[in-house]
Amino acid sequence: MTTVPKPLRPRKTPRQKRSEETREQILRAAARVFAEHGYAAGTTNRIAEAAGLSIGSLYQYFPNKDAILLLLARRHVDEGRAAVAAAVAAGLPADRRECVAVLVDTALRAHGGDPRLHQVLFEESPRPPALLAEIRALQDDLVGLVAGLLVADGGLGAANPRLTAWFLVATAESLTHRYLADRPTADPRAFRDELIRLLTGYVEAG
Repeated sequence: MTTVPKPLRPRKTPRQKRSEETREQILRAAARVFAEHGYAAGTTNRIAEAAGLSIGSLYQYFPNKDAILLLLARRHVDEGRAAVAAAVAAGLPADRRECVAVLVDTALRAHGGDPRLHQVLFEESPRPPALLAEIRALQDDLVGLVAGLLVADGGLGAANPRLTAWFLVATAESLTHRYLADRPTADPRAFRDELIRLLTGYVEAG
């Protein structure tokens, strides 16, 4: 994990159950506030009020709202890493469409949760280098997995496996982000099917 600048570090590491519960209370309240009010209006005063705490109590745990956002974003990245680990453990099928479907489903799981909060975390708020490094590491993990499968016996086959894998992962990630932000359809299955069709066509064209 990349070192976090001091102004973005939590002030207090919970060592007792009560302290841990208080921090989780703050994080849950912050997620609701950011989803409802956005980054600019998601103030620490609003978060403290939503958590049922004084502003002084909140500052015992976090120095500012960006430190709270960073921890929420890191948790999101950790969930994505868990989704990648699950894909690694299960392996990817040799059938092209089924393989692409697994990649798309992994991207959707990695970006699950409240779409409005996701937009605040990754589009509206500043992203420090420490978080960007973790996001890149997560993407590299998945690209490496897919590239390995592209050259394995019975794999999909590709002249440049690493580049093909990068296109597949980057496209799935980018379009999933855009879908969550824009919601061109209220039916996530319709989005999933269209993305699978797009990526399968790319693989088959190669």
